[in-house]
Amino acid sequence: MCVRSKDKELFYIPGGKRELEESDKQALTREVKEEVCVDLLVETIRYANTFTGPADGEADNSIVKLSCYFADFQGKLKPDAEIAELAFLSYQEKNRCSVAAAKVFDWLKAHALLE
Repeated sequence: MCVRSKDKELFYIPGGKRELEESDKQALTREVKEEVCVDLLVETIRYANTFTGPADGEADNSIVKLSCYFADFQGKLKPDAEIAELAFLSYQEKNRCSVAAAKVFDWLKAHALLE
C-alpha cells in the first residue's frame, strides 16, 4: 500500500519522522494511524529493511532514510486529512513512487513478496 500527500505527485510508503525520544515502533504506529486511520498491532511489528533516496519535492538534496517494517493492523484503511490518495500499486507501477519507495518495491519483488 502506498499513499500520496496532497502536495506531492509521487507515492510513498506510509510512515514519517520520529519525534524526540520516540522509537521506530512508536513513530510507525502514530504515523500510520494519522495517515491511513488504522491501528497497528504492536506485537506483530517486525523489521524488514532500510532504504535511502532523495526526498521527493525537496530542493536542498535531502536524503530520506526509510526503516521499513511489516505489521498486522485492525480497522479500515482510509486516507486521512493530509493524504490525497491511497493505492495498492503493482510492481509495474513503481515509477509512480518516490525513489526510496521504488527501492522498497524492488526489495519486495526480489524476496517474492510482490508480483
